[in-house]
Amino acid sequence: MQVQTQFSIFLINKPGVLASVTSALAKAKINIIALALMDSGEHGTLRIVCDDPEKARKVLGRAHDRWTESDVLVLELENKPGAFSGVSERLAAEHVNISYAYCSGGAPGGRTTGVFKLADLKKSMRVLKAARKPKRQKAQRTVKKYPKV
Repeated sequence: MQVQTQFSIFLINKPGVLASVTSALAKAKINIIALALMDSGEHGTLRIVCDDPEKARKVLGRAHDRWTESDVLVLELENKPGAFSGVSERLAAEHVNISYAYCSGGAPGGRTTGVFKLADLKKSMRVLKAARKPKRQKAQRTVKKYPKV
């Protein structure tokens, strides 16, 4: 679990615009860890988390003119039913608002990356760290029986 930089890149819905941004990142050997693409009519928003935010910032500065940055919480999740909802439920129980979230594609039986835009990053990290700690079990008392003499 870590806070990482997410880039929100504003795109015009035309052929080749998405390809030009992702190609620029690929040519610079920047790996996209997770992405989400949403459209709203004539424009779209590409949200990405990369392995090298400093390098991505420089590439985006040269390749595209409309983008912003924000901090997001990035978690490694099991790729199984309920993994994403478990995080959502824990945060909801502590009244932490999730503005939006998305996942990377994971291999069956493997791991996936969850990206969460949250109202309170510090509180979210405390809540989720506490949920990961194994709960202590009470020591079982054993009664020793001694043979009769």
